[in-house]
Amino acid sequence: MHISTSVRAITPSMTIGMDDRARRMRRQGIDVISFAAGEPDFDTPEVIKRAADEAIREGFTKYTAPAGIIELRQAVAARLEADYGARYAPEEVVITAGGKPALFYALRTLCEPGDEVLVPVPAWVSYMEQVKLADARPVPVPTHAGEDFQPLPSRVAPLVTGRTRAMVLNSPHNPTGTVYTRETLAGLVELSRKHEFVLLSDEIYESMVYDGTRHYCVSATWPEARDRVVLLNSMSKTYAMTGWRIGYAAAPQPVAAAITDIQGHLAGNPNSIAQRAALAAFQEHVDPGKMVAEYDRRRAYVVSRLNALPGVRCTTPRGAFYAFPDVSGLLGRPGGPATSAALCEHLLERAHVAIVPGEAFEAPGFMRISYAISLSRIEEGLNRVAHAVAAMQ
Repeated sequence: MHISTSVRAITPSMTIGMDDRARRMRRQGIDVISFAAGEPDFDTPEVIKRAADEAIREGFTKYTAPAGIIELRQAVAARLEADYGARYAPEEVVITAGGKPALFYALRTLCEPGDEVLVPVPAWVSYMEQVKLADARPVPVPTHAGEDFQPLPSRVAPLVTGRTRAMVLNSPHNPTGTVYTRETLAGLVELSRKHEFVLLSDEIYESMVYDGTRHYCVSATWPEARDRVVLLNSMSKTYAMTGWRIGYAAAPQPVAAAITDIQGHLAGNPNSIAQRAALAAFQEHVDPGKMVAEYDRRRAYVVSRLNALPGVRCTTPRGAFYAFPDVSGLLGRPGGPATSAALCEHLLERAHVAIVPGEAFEAPGFMRISYAISLSRIEEGLNRVAHAVAAMQ
């Protein structure tokens, strides 16, 4: 059967693939420690689960409006204003079946075939693929560890052309853990004004910042840019609701209406029960503070252990729950792995540790380590990595 050219061009998600391999090995009785998954290891809070139970018992199991239930859209708008001062009407908020559809629907809404979308690299695995599926062309924007992986406006400006339609922002950042500074964001906002492109601001890790670092909500901090910003978020990370599949987009009304039209013909609507669960998270003011404090404790341990490994350098992440060490010092030795992908393969097969290589994020020579697993498993996993690295010397 014929498979379309655009689908054949998709690169499968290496993060999902690595975690799936770890699961298969576990089913074979192998004790694999996975640093690959990008999801909280904490359970969904009880108050959220109870709301889902109540929705089921009440028979709240039918279709909803394509944009989501009005109560949840109102709650998202109220929360954005309370937390950041960003003002959105409920008609400018669309609830989606996860964060990924929110991004894809926005890209399909904004891009004509051949339009260009700027994507800072390293980049989350789905950004490039979604841009291509939207018939647009991803334009990588290089960032560097020595500059804290900031997408500096001076590096972005030469890449802007007459076909530039949008730029993806992701702060706090997956996979590097960087948090974009106010200066960086201000420069990008000015570039978007000057060249009339849209900022797709993915703020899914907003609650996970450390060391007094501040997260800047783009549409709130620069209200004059509001009409050029599509704010993207999800319940997955802050509320430990990855499997519930509830995301949202906040955007100018014409964009929100178009996103709603697309969702109406694809997903139809987000899951009704999950919407009621998400509503409870907002209404009950579920606080992720304890979860974030635990991530902070793990972060310090992970960075310390990684920097103690010969040939490994790791900057301290200021947000999200990932470390992104430079492992180029371990590569190219006689008889050893030549690439970070080969190194991760070596660690999985020899040490039974699953780590996503930098190649997945357009960043060869790096690895992404999630510390969204228990500290005891982190300690054991890094012990295995240390022994494997020592054996390579």
